[in-house]
Formats: sequence, structure tokens, C-alpha cells
Amino acid sequence: MIKRRKTKVVKIGKVKIGGNFPVLVQSMTNTKTSNVKATVRQIKELEKAGCEIIRVGVPDLESAKSLDRIRKQIKIPLVADIHFSAELALESIARGVDKLRINPGNFPKSGLAEIAALCKRKRIPIRIGINSGSLEKDILGGHKKVTAEMMVKSAIRNIRLMEKLEFYDLIVSLKAPDVFRTIRAYEMLSKKVDYPLHLGVTEAGGEFSGTVKSAIALGFLLQRGIGDTIRVSLTGEPAKEVKAGWEILKCLGLRERGAKIVSCPTCARTSIDVIGLSKKIEKLTGEIKKPVNIAIMGCLVNGLGEGREADLAIVGSGQIVLIMKNGKIIRRVKRKDAFGAFEKELRTFL
Repeated sequence: MIKRRKTKVVKIGKVKIGGNFPVLVQSMTNTKTSNVKATVRQIKELEKAGCEIIRVGVPDLESAKSLDRIRKQIKIPLVADIHFSAELALESIARGVDKLRINPGNFPKSGLAEIAALCKRKRIPIRIGINSGSLEKDILGGHKKVTAEMMVKSAIRNIRLMEKLEFYDLIVSLKAPDVFRTIRAYEMLSKKVDYPLHLGVTEAGGEFSGTVKSAIALGFLLQRGIGDTIRVSLTGEPAKEVKAGWEILKCLGLRERGAKIVSCPTCARTSIDVIGLSKKIEKLTGEIKKPVNIAIMGCLVNGLGEGREADLAIVGSGQIVLIMKNGKIIRRVKRKDAFGAFEKELRTFL
């Protein structure tokens, strides 16, 4: 059982993070925010996939002025991602966003007092988002390589700055594009402050490599109780970020949602098309919200054992296939009928 680090509770729209609240899954749109129709369509897809907080880029005033129209059409909290411009932050606040994310490495300190005062009045939290690729020049000090210590130094400095402005509804992130700096930075900061932490490996890469990298870093930190929200950053479809994030939480036993599938890697003993069945069942269960444990096993070596622990199972047994439910064999069918029989039992289970 993972013992989570206790952090300050922060409210983002209708959801709360920190304290004893569950780790939430975030993502970010890749549409032009000024294209309200496309952005809302993508957010609705992400909501369906299980996204619980959504961030949108705000690169210009047209994007900022679109935020209220977007927010009215979605169900999850909307976060405005701000760089370089206090004006864009102020416009985003005026448009009713649920949270701001600012990057201290490129955000003007001159507008911070006004932003903090407005956010405090409107109860809008702020994420201090430290990125290794855009660290403050004075902290970098001419070095080419950003260290975890530098990232933590930036985070602490900016936290103290916000505290001097009497603003405490803070979330902090420290993202690097590699596993070790990311882990070290979060571990160090978690010992120094009690603000909620948003976890992520920035610029993690494509769907395959980015998922692996994120799973290692986020899994390591979450297992140690560190982290209140997560994002798996991928160069690809945002919905796949959400699915990967949920899979990490499910594997660690932190959250339950939809199907948790166990399937054998196949070998010479396999008597059913495990690969084909796995693909079909993953597609079939892709939008299920109710937790269900599924086993897809090619033979009897481990099949019966895994089947006993699953809610539903398909187990190859020579010329026949066993369909198991709640640990018991309920049907014996021909191989060609295996998927249909499983689908029927899944529908009764749900």
C-alpha cells in the first residue's frame, strides 16, 4: 500500500488535489486555442478518455479571449498555459479560467503582484512550472547542463516570491526530458515544501519511448508517495497521454478505472490467438469506466491461476477455450467462438 505524502489541498474549478484526494490525470490540447470548435472537440475526446484537468496554450490575445467560450462547453477544469506575457495572464483570469500555469524562466516579474492579487480574489490557483529547457539565466549561470539542484533553486525562489505576495494556492512542477533529473528534482523539493506537485517528464518523446520514460519516472515517484497530478507528455495524440496516465495509476493501485488486462506473451504452447484477442478486447474495453480485471491466456500453465484472480478470463485449452468469470469456469467454447462468448459475458458483468 502506497503511503502518499500529505500536501496542502488546492481547489481547481470543481476538483481538489493534495491532502487525501486522488492523484488526477491531466493532459494538454495541441489545437490552436483560438479555434474554439476544434479545441472543444478535442477536450471532449479527452474527457471521454478520462482526462480530469485540461491545459491549453495561450500564445496570443485571440487565444486568451477564446477561453470563456471553451470553458462553458467542457466539464473539466481549464488551465491557461502562459509564457512571456502578464497581459495574457490577466486576460485569461478575466475569461474565468480555473488555473494558471506560468513559467518563471520567461515570465515577467513586473506583472506578478497584480496577477497574484486577482487570482487570490477569484480563488484561481497558480502552477509554478519549472522546465529545464527554460530556466532563469542567473540560476543557469553560463552552464550548459541544467541540474536538478538548479531546478529546485528556481522553484523555491519563486514559491517564496509568491508567498511574499501572500499567495499560497500553488502547485509546483519540475520537468526535465530525462528520468534521473526529473526524479531527483521532485524528491528534493518534496522534502522542502508541502505544496501539491504536478508530475511529468517534459518533451518525453513519441508514443512508445515517451510512455516508457514517463512510466519509469512517474511510477518511481508515485510509489514513494510523491505527486498529486500527472501528465504523460507524448509527441502524438493527447488521448494516448490520458490512457497512459491511467495505466500508471492502475498499475500502482492508486486509482481504478476501466479494464486492467493481463495477457501472456505467447509461446509454443499457445492454443489461441492471444495477440489478436488482446487487440480486440483492448478496443472493446477502451471506453469502459467500471473497473474490470481481465486475463487473456494462451494455455493452462498459468491460465487457470490468472483466470481465478480475474473478473473475466479467456484461457486456451487445446481445441477448446475456457471462459471464466469471478474465478470460475462458466463456459467451454470453440476457438472461433471465443471472442463472442467473452463479449457476451463482459456485457453482463458491466
